[in-house]
Amino acid sequence: MSAGNKLSEYLRQLLVRLRGGETTRGSVDGEAPLRAELYSADQMAQHGKALAANHRLASGPAPDLLLARLADNENILVGVCQLLTSAVADNRRITPAGEWLLDNFYLIEEQIRTAKRHLPKGYSLELPRLASGQSAGRPRVYDIALETVAHGDGRVDTETLTRFVAAYQSVTDLKLGELWAIPIMLRLAVIENLRRVGVRIAAGWDERNLADSWADLMVDAADNDPKSLILVIADMARSNPPMGSSFVAELARRLQGRGPALALPLTWIEQRLAESGLTIAQLVQTENQLQAADQVSISNSIGSLRVLGAMDWQEFVETLSVVEQSLREDPAGVYGQMDFATRDRYRHAAEEIARYGSLSEGEVARQAVELARAGGWPKAPARPASGPGMSVSI
Repeated sequence: MSAGNKLSEYLRQLLVRLRGGETTRGSVDGEAPLRAELYSADQMAQHGKALAANHRLASGPAPDLLLARLADNENILVGVCQLLTSAVADNRRITPAGEWLLDNFYLIEEQIRTAKRHLPKGYSLELPRLASGQSAGRPRVYDIALETVAHGDGRVDTETLTRFVAAYQSVTDLKLGELWAIPIMLRLAVIENLRRVGVRIAAGWDERNLADSWADLMVDAADNDPKSLILVIADMARSNPPMGSSFVAELARRLQGRGPALALPLTWIEQRLAESGLTIAQLVQTENQLQAADQVSISNSIGSLRVLGAMDWQEFVETLSVVEQSLREDPAGVYGQMDFATRDRYRHAAEEIARYGSLSEGEVARQAVELARAGGWPKAPARPASGPGMSVSI
C-alpha cells in the first residue's frame, strides 16, 4: 500500500470512529466547531445573564468527563497533524487552516501539557456541574468557557470575558474554585474547538485526495486512451463518491477547462447534484466559505491560547470574586492593604467554612465583615499590612 493510501485509510478509520461510520465532511453535526453567533462585549454580558438563569445544577456523584475528553482531543489533533505533515511531505496541497494548525502545533502541544498539569484526576468533580443541556454532567464553568469560545469564534479577550462572567454573577454567584478554574476550562474549550476544526480539515483533505485520485486516472485516460475514459467515469460512479463540497470543488478545479472529454465526468457530477437541488458552482462557493471560516477559527483559537498564557488571572479572580468584594468592606480597611498571598488565605478560609456549613462563600465573607463591624474596628493603619487583620472575625 502506498504512503498516500495508508494516510487515506488511517483518516477513514479516524473519521469512522469520530462520526459513527459516516465519512463525508458535511456530516460532522455532533462535532461541529464551536461557532455560534458572534457577540459584542455588550451582547456577551446579556448572554451571561441568560445563561445563569438557564443553568440548573446536579447533585450526587458523577464521573470525570473532562480528562478523558482531553486525552481523546490530544490523540485526534496529533493524528490530524501527522496526516497533514505527511501530505506536505508528499507535495499535496493543504488548506490555509491546515497550515495554521501545523505551524502552531508546538503551542497546542504546550497548552495540552499545561491543561493536564492543572487538571489532576478528580479536580473537576469538586466543581458544581450541570444537570441538563449539552454540558450535562460537566462543570458549569466549563459550559461558560464553551460559550465564551463559541460566541467569539475561538477568540477570547480579557474585557469581554470579564464582563461575561460579571454579568453571569449578577444572577448567580460562582464559587471561588470556579473562578480559579476558568483559565483551565478555557484552555480545554479552545483545545476542543481545535479538535473539531481539525477533524473538518482532515475530512476535507480526504475528499480532495479522493478527487485527485480520480482526476489523475481521468486525465491519464484522456491523454493516452480516450476510449477508456468512459470506463473510468463508470468506475467512479459505481464507487458512489461523496458529493461533499471538498470533493466536488477539487474535481472541478482539476478537470474544468481541460477539453470536452474531461467535461463528461463533471456533467455526471452536475446531474448527481441536481437530484439534491445543488450545482457545482454552489458547492465550490460553499467550499471556499468553509475554508475561510476554518482558517478564522484556527487563527482565533491559536491567538486565544497565547492570550490565556499571558493573562493576569490573580487580578481576574480578585476582580470578580464575591468573597473578595465582601472582605474589602473590612471596616478597619486592613484587608485591602494585605498582600495577595494573605488575602488569598482569607478567601480560602471563607471557602472552607462554606464547604462544611450551610452558608454560601459570599455569605460567610459578609458575616465576617459584619462581625468585624460589630466589634468596632479602628480605622486602617497608615502603612500596608500583611498581618492577621480580620482573623479574629473569621
